[in-house]
Amino acid sequence: MDLSISMNENRNVKVLEVSGEIDAFTAPDLKESLMPLVKESDNQIVVDLEDVQYMDSTGLGVFVSALKTSKENGSHFTLKNVQERVLRIFEITGLDEIIDIKAAIRGGNE
Repeated sequence: MDLSISMNENRNVKVLEVSGEIDAFTAPDLKESLMPLVKESDNQIVVDLEDVQYMDSTGLGVFVSALKTSKENGSHFTLKNVQERVLRIFEITGLDEIIDIKAAIRGGNE
């Protein structure tokens, strides 16, 4: 499956909407879109993973690199709408403790 990435800007918050699968073949595209944003100081970046149902360790590597770069440059990124299956990967690796993650809300009036 391919990866689709679109960016919207709302004031000083940049939102990357990602859909598809993040794996060894698609992670370079994600990195190419995300890294320039976290390199700019004072940027607020939100990565919306609502339509990502699968991610492997290559995707984790992109987010670890983004975290390191954002800290070096004074920007901040948040992962939002992380699906349970993808969230589990962050939890197993302990990355949910160091990356700002907002899980997808289950149930209710979505």
